[in-house]
Amino acid sequence: MTEVRATNITWHEGHVSREDRQKLLNQKGATIWFTGLSGSGKSTIAFTVEHALVERGHLAYVLDGDNIRHGLNKNLGFSAADREENIRRIGEVAKLFADAGVLTLTSFISPYRKDRDQVRKIHAEAGLPFIEIYVEVPIEVCEQRDPKGLYKKARAALAEGKGMGFTGVDDPYEAPTSPEIVLRNDQITPQEAAAQVLQYLESKDLLPRLSK
Repeated sequence: MTEVRATNITWHEGHVSREDRQKLLNQKGATIWFTGLSGSGKSTIAFTVEHALVERGHLAYVLDGDNIRHGLNKNLGFSAADREENIRRIGEVAKLFADAGVLTLTSFISPYRKDRDQVRKIHAEAGLPFIEIYVEVPIEVCEQRDPKGLYKKARAALAEGKGMGFTGVDDPYEAPTSPEIVLRNDQITPQEAAAQVLQYLESKDLLPRLSK
């Protein structure tokens, strides 16, 4: 549980409402949370969806795990406590983006269910849509892809008795129990996955349906 250290603070309401921002942007803000193992293709799909949304005239932005660790979360490692704080911070940032009316896509392994559930909770409390997307790809396929060579490095460290705390190898990944969408990214293309996401957003009236 995050310790609250800030004292003598008050939430200030502005003069612009969420509805005003939605009207300005002609869209409703939401957080679209991609979770899955390293190498499952989360970022590829998220950026594909972002591109499709912008082409349709919507303001969208991807908060990518690696990119965030270059700045906002560069002081965090990969211990359980640091992973929790990593997701807490990005959950709060995503909530702010969504409140501003942005269709916010996040791509994080986010291995622990309780951390993702906490992000869902703060969105629910704020009255903002939170859409959890499980990019389900067998670890064997992720290891075959291994775009960053991390599985190979983790297996070598484990063989030497050192360990890296790498998700799926010597640290657990807790799959979502009730995600809004499951994408079998070993069986479909990123474009097909993106189409599924867009269809879901349309079905929830977060996007206007394209005329056929």
